[in-house]
Amino acid sequence: MTTRVLSAVTDRSFMRRIAAAVESRRLYRDVFEIGLVAFAFLLYFIVRGLVVDRHDEAYANARDIIDLERTLGIFWEPRLQEWVLGRQFFVSVFNFIYFWMDFPLIVAVGLWLYFTHRHEYTVARDSLLLSGAIALVIYNLYPVMPPRLLPTGEFVGTIEKYNDLSYQAQSMAAFVNPYAAVPSLHFGWAMVIGWAMVVTMRHPALRAFGVALPWLQMAAIVFTANHYIVDAFVGLIVCLAGVLLALAAQRWVYPWVRIRLGASTPVIG
Repeated sequence: MTTRVLSAVTDRSFMRRIAAAVESRRLYRDVFEIGLVAFAFLLYFIVRGLVVDRHDEAYANARDIIDLERTLGIFWEPRLQEWVLGRQFFVSVFNFIYFWMDFPLIVAVGLWLYFTHRHEYTVARDSLLLSGAIALVIYNLYPVMPPRLLPTGEFVGTIEKYNDLSYQAQSMAAFVNPYAAVPSLHFGWAMVIGWAMVVTMRHPALRAFGVALPWLQMAAIVFTANHYIVDAFVGLIVCLAGVLLALAAQRWVYPWVRIRLGASTPVIG
């Protein structure tokens, strides 16, 4: 019985029928897409939260990051935080940017792209998922303690202190790695979402917001003491790699999948 089931699942004609069913019924395709993305992000958070007990290693790596920034002359985080802590309005603004202009904005822009610009949606989706996969490897190989958790006490986690918003809530503990500072996907993913807004939205204000988004997010990750400046540059490199892989998938992988499944239009691409 098991052999027959496995044979049916791996049979090419069976896969073609699944592809045709998804393509012929828009609702099925929408549900499939939502399920695929939701599963991918859930898997990302589960794996991301697996390694959370490497305190000493994360602290040592954080000191190395700080030493590198001092060598480069860009260890500006203490002065930047000192400036923002004296201005409650800006604390609230950057807390808002850090929290609400990450996943909530990704979801909103993703829905817009899915229903209006399918090609750009697919490229953005794959860029986020592939860069997330690369980041998971780095998080596990190189845990880094963010500024707000340093035992020196020179930084303040503004989101935890001044707002009731936090990705570190107890109910989310199983999905959170507090030492996932490098790379900063807050910045890298903001670059991807900002690009998508610029190329797909017509209103000048929305396009201008897309241009400004990554730089607002870069300011937010530093002012909230969640990342070092170097983290943003690593996040940019990782997300550029994700974009290149996503474009490669458009060029070579998806056409091959369509041919293999005999589908005239993309199933997942």
